Amino acid sequence: MANILKFFGVDRVMLLYETVKQYGGVKACLYKMYITDSLKPGKLMGTDEFGNTYYENPSYFFGRDRWVVYVPHFALEYDASQVPAEWYGWLHHKTDLLPHCDPSRPKYKWMAQHIENLSGTPGQYVPYSTTRPKIQAWVPPSNKNILKCP
Repeated sequence: MANILKFFGVDRVMLLYETVKQYGGVKACLYKMYITDSLKPGKLMGTDEFGNTYYENPSYFFGRDRWVVYVPHFALEYDASQVPAEWYGWLHHKTDLLPHCDPSRPKYKWMAQHIENLSGTPGQYVPYSTTRPKIQAWVPPSNKNILKCP
């Protein structure tokens, strides 16, 4: 019976139904397609301190079976520097242990909190330049230096 359903593609329809159900309806699926360009069904593995959620689906190819869904307030302005180091290791298969289950992960008082890379954004610190520009701007001549015709 299962082979007949698979032959006619009913299993794909059921997978689509489960994916739409997991994301919370058709409207939520369309929004997720707009933001991430894909709909992947997967198991929620955890959430970091910034609100990013991490998923896994072992039926996908190795290297594409783990992914992150960024916090919605980033909209289309998300990038990979918003993933903390402990989750980066899990996403890239450096470890199979989740960050909250890893006993070897050190946590010291002197360790800095993760911040995203702000290069190219208005929040980036731009220091005052103390060097002279190599090219000087052209200044038009004043009116008193122009000769008048008789």
